[in-house]
Amino acid sequence: AEADGSNEFNDFQPGSLNTTNQIIRDLKNIDMVLHIGDICYANGYLSQWDQFTSQIEPIASTVPYMIGSGNHERDWPGTGSFYGNLDSGGECGVPAQTVFYTPAENRAKFWYATDYGMFRFCIANTEEDWRPGTEQYKFIEQCLSSVDRQKQPWLIFLAHRVLGYSSCTYYETEGTFEEPMGREALQELWQKYKVDLAFYGHVHNYERTCPVYQSQCVVDASDHYSGPFKATTHVVVGGAGASIADSAFTTSNIQWSHFRDFDFGFVKLTAFNQSSLLFEYKKSHDGNVYDHFTISRDYRDVLACSIDNCPRTTLAS
Repeated sequence: AEADGSNEFNDFQPGSLNTTNQIIRDLKNIDMVLHIGDICYANGYLSQWDQFTSQIEPIASTVPYMIGSGNHERDWPGTGSFYGNLDSGGECGVPAQTVFYTPAENRAKFWYATDYGMFRFCIANTEEDWRPGTEQYKFIEQCLSSVDRQKQPWLIFLAHRVLGYSSCTYYETEGTFEEPMGREALQELWQKYKVDLAFYGHVHNYERTCPVYQSQCVVDASDHYSGPFKATTHVVVGGAGASIADSAFTTSNIQWSHFRDFDFGFVKLTAFNQSSLLFEYKKSHDGNVYDHFTISRDYRDVLACSIDNCPRTTLAS
């Protein structure tokens, strides 16, 4: 959105200034920001990149601002993107890859791993093929399998399009409740490597699932989880600022869908230690918490050792 009150793109991003301002207000309590695709919808109008980077400068000049690739950064016919649509306006990922630093081996591929504090983040690129046998699939498995959970006990998967679960009407009409070919390729990896949380954008709303595997709740959704890891919780957190008009929820009763919100907002994660995590969903207009849960566990559950010979503390502490 335009901080000067102008109305570019027919006021397409009415919530983004609120989101930015809430993060700035809480910046002393924030260590890093992850923005997983559809960064500013420049779509080839490079002045939009200037306006957006100015908008987030108070954040990005203070803490790491890590991004992922979305359809509005990358997709263009005949350029090798997984989806051959016109969404990037011809940018083909170049401005996003150039403006923002990511620790990717090949920045044009735009998938990467980053460790921060007690977290490992595995950032995938849904605009490149992720299916088994591809280069990206090998990266995803390497990222998940190589984490040292004595140092990073909390394992987070992020991608722009919904590779997990969404009850948005857009996916309902496709009969998938996910990006077609999404979780079929990856759910075995999430389960095998005990991925705590998976985050997605693309759908402009908020939705949290139960800990779910193969479309079934492994445990009932709750505001508090304790005990061994059971399954990954999937979260659509796509209401950072762009229009929410086309992202309504299905009216069907979806067993794995626990909490839905049709508004602008963002998620904050706080790792207190190796065994305690707080998840908060905040609305952008007031910064208040509207959904939350905690995880309490013996971190040794996620280590590849038997419980009786695991170290009692983690290097993260």
